[in-house]
Amino acid sequence: MTRSAAIYGCSGHRLTEDEKAFFAEVRPWGFIVFRRNVDSPDQMRALTDEMRDCVGDADAPVLIDQEGGRVQRMGPPHWPKYPPAEAYLKATGDPLAARELVRLGARLMAHDLRSVGVNVDCAPVLDVPVPGAHDIIGDRAYARDPATVAMLGRAAAEGLLAGGVLPVIKHMPGHGRAFADTHKELPTVHADLDTLDGWDFAPFKALSDMPIGMTAHIIFTAIDRKHPATQSKKAIRMIRERLGFGGLLLSDDLVMNALSGTLTERAVKSLKAGCDLVVHWNGDMAEMRQVAEGVGKLKGKAAKRAEAALARIVREVEPLDVFAARDRFDALMAGRVEAAKGPDVGEAQA
Repeated sequence: MTRSAAIYGCSGHRLTEDEKAFFAEVRPWGFIVFRRNVDSPDQMRALTDEMRDCVGDADAPVLIDQEGGRVQRMGPPHWPKYPPAEAYLKATGDPLAARELVRLGARLMAHDLRSVGVNVDCAPVLDVPVPGAHDIIGDRAYARDPATVAMLGRAAAEGLLAGGVLPVIKHMPGHGRAFADTHKELPTVHADLDTLDGWDFAPFKALSDMPIGMTAHIIFTAIDRKHPATQSKKAIRMIRERLGFGGLLLSDDLVMNALSGTLTERAVKSLKAGCDLVVHWNGDMAEMRQVAEGVGKLKGKAAKRAEAALARIVREVEPLDVFAARDRFDALMAGRVEAAKGPDVGEAQA
């Protein structure tokens, strides 16, 4: 059955009757959970089951932002605390060793997520910060150069995919040069196209084969002087053509103050510009109804991209000895190299 081109959150640990009725009516493509929705493994499994029941699809996407560090929705006491992206390179001092560690961490995250019914992670961050940029990215970046970000970002994506969870590369075409927080205001980037292409775009071009991407609410004057990338036909055309991204494209959260207008208008502008789906995260019912007014059915090329993305979820996940893998991960992060010696990450089997 046809679904709408939206992803919604909910208000609490379980769906309210109003939420169940709304989701059954509008049939979103997927859902997103945040810290306010997370209590325990049993509760999370019940919540994700309820979400899927509303749309009658046992495989409906359930997303989360689980990067580690500042952005981790599932954490102690029921799940491990993961480090921020920049910590991997700091712990190893070597990009190749960091690559193994990043993949192992992502594989463990995928295990945590899949066990409670979450099958899409809004990670990895492929933004490359420049000196003086706003710290909204900061330690969420794997490194301070595009080549290393691309290498470590791919390791994270592969670890998630191996564990049955789809990665979402973000924030396209690049958030590392923004001097403001898009949650609060609309940043404008004045770099020329050659500079952007060689730095900001590079990791996204290197991972253009990934199934899902997320846009940035940023104006790039070299691309479009009037509209943030999320709502810019020119920027999304560039994401498709110059960056070579053929996957499913999500808007960043519609509620963020970088966007203007009503939520209906924000949804309409984002979809008309070329986003395949819009995301509304906070679970506010009145706001979700506004978004729904601007969202039609997921169809055409967008529907085909959505189908192709979900086809990337593996049914038989890579074998993993969870306890041994966690011990190895903790030892490597702590720099206890001798204690961490063991099989390569791809060989950590049950």
